[in-house]
Amino acid sequence: MIRKIKSQDKTEYIKMTKDFYSSPAVLSPVPESHFEATFDEVIKGSAYTEAFIFECNSEIAGYGLIARTFSQEAGGIVIWIEEIYVKEEFRNKGLGSEFIEYVKENIPAKRYRLETEPDNHKAQQLYKRHGFEHLEYINYSLEEKT
Repeated sequence: MIRKIKSQDKTEYIKMTKDFYSSPAVLSPVPESHFEATFDEVIKGSAYTEAFIFECNSEIAGYGLIARTFSQEAGGIVIWIEEIYVKEEFRNKGLGSEFIEYVKENIPAKRYRLETEPDNHKAQQLYKRHGFEHLEYINYSLEEKT
């Protein structure tokens, strides 16, 4: 089952995000304050982001995070599937696939995007199975100086 995250999910969500950002699935760690800020943004009903909880046998099995943007190139709204995390004991049960299909069926957009680090071949295979194509773009980032 996939459901929108609730305020009572905060402790478990933070725990899962810490695990995700300490895994080989990401290139660099993220401060815990960012997890808190994201959770607060989601709970307040942000127009920019939503988070979902995956449940399996009434247990929290993982989460998904999306972000919205507008693209002239796409001709409308783009949904970024920012994160898909499944707890180790629930992996290989199709939860990542279920979330991707959930997003495509329930959150209309002109384009859906996601990214992965270059060595995460399992994620790349998952995305290709769902019709995503590799883009040759080179991404750049500029972080706010604090």
